[in-house]
Amino acid sequence: MSERLIQVARVAGAFGVRGEIRITTFTEDPMALPGYGTLLRDDGQPALTLSGARPVKGGLVARAKEVATREEAEALRGLRLFITRDSLPPPEEDEFYLADLLGLSVETAQGEVLGKVKAVQDFGAGDLLEIQPPAGASWWLPFTRETVPEVKIAEGRLIVVRPAETE
Repeated sequence: MSERLIQVARVAGAFGVRGEIRITTFTEDPMALPGYGTLLRDDGQPALTLSGARPVKGGLVARAKEVATREEAEALRGLRLFITRDSLPPPEEDEFYLADLLGLSVETAQGEVLGKVKAVQDFGAGDLLEIQPPAGASWWLPFTRETVPEVKIAEGRLIVVRPAETE
């Protein structure tokens, strides 16, 4: 699939006995999920179309047109749910989505190319950029103003200050 997919949720399991699904959301507003229409699998194929939802801690409880029983809902546990990147509202001026950083060139202020952004992760202490250099193993860079003073989405690059190496 040529369109970039963004993971917005994961099925946590069944809720109750009438086929409702508990969904862990990765969106700022969990109730935005039903507004995206049909949610996709990681291969771009349709997964779920939410027909009703209510917020709960960590996400929402929803009904889906494709699920009628508790057993069907439980079978979906772990299913990752995606939308296409163009389904997201446009960011405000001087804002961007973290997903837009993927593939950007990583350069120093002097123009030295250090690699490309391979992934953006948050392991609990803030966002980290995984940088894949032209050769060799990838390395991690904290995504802070200090280490990434300029984000130039339109130019397809980030200007970074690589921290000093420590042992």
